[in-house]
Amino acid sequence: MKPCTHCNQQSPDDANFCHQCGTPLEASPKTEEPTDDQHAGEQQPDEQPASPPPPNEEAVWRQFIGPNADHYLETFKRFSANGQPKFALSWNWPAFLYISFLWFLYRKMYLHAFVYAVGPMVSTYLTGDVSAGIVWSIMAGATANYLYYWHCLEQISRIKQAGRLEPTVLQESGGVQLYVIWVGVAFYLLFFITLAKMGQEGPPGMDGQPTKSDRPPAMTGV
Repeated sequence: MKPCTHCNQQSPDDANFCHQCGTPLEASPKTEEPTDDQHAGEQQPDEQPASPPPPNEEAVWRQFIGPNADHYLETFKRFSANGQPKFALSWNWPAFLYISFLWFLYRKMYLHAFVYAVGPMVSTYLTGDVSAGIVWSIMAGATANYLYYWHCLEQISRIKQAGRLEPTVLQESGGVQLYVIWVGVAFYLLFFITLAKMGQEGPPGMDGQPTKSDRPPAMTGV
């Protein structure tokens, strides 16, 4: 229905003249249908912008490992068979030559660092053999890569479950702690200073004091 401009009488939409006063009726303006281009330019309210694709698995592991990622990713291939983890012998020189618990601390493996810090001391105390520490170093060298593989696997799985698979989160949870290197340097300096001091003073009992056999015999009366 459209109203008459003279008497305000409502007339059908297809009428050209007012049925009451005969005044010509103006054509009702046609509503323009939006074109396909206009539809394409307008974003529907229910549509969400496309999210970026998730990073591939190798990139996730590389971001979590940080330094020497190429070396560890190549080593980790030994610990997987048909998609299932398996143990395989490998050797980690830093974990063996460096103070073992410091290497685990360097890689943010705090539980393993605690075990390898307390274990050698307890073993030495119970056995009275200072070579127990060497045994622990050999154990660290032989198992460090496999333990680190499981550490990465568990931590990355937790990050995925939490839905926080961003590079910053991976680097904060993984990566390394550089300050541990300087702690190890301080340990080694202290060790060599102690050895040098022991070399200068000599073993215990060699301090220059006369022993019982060096004393002159007592004078006896005739």
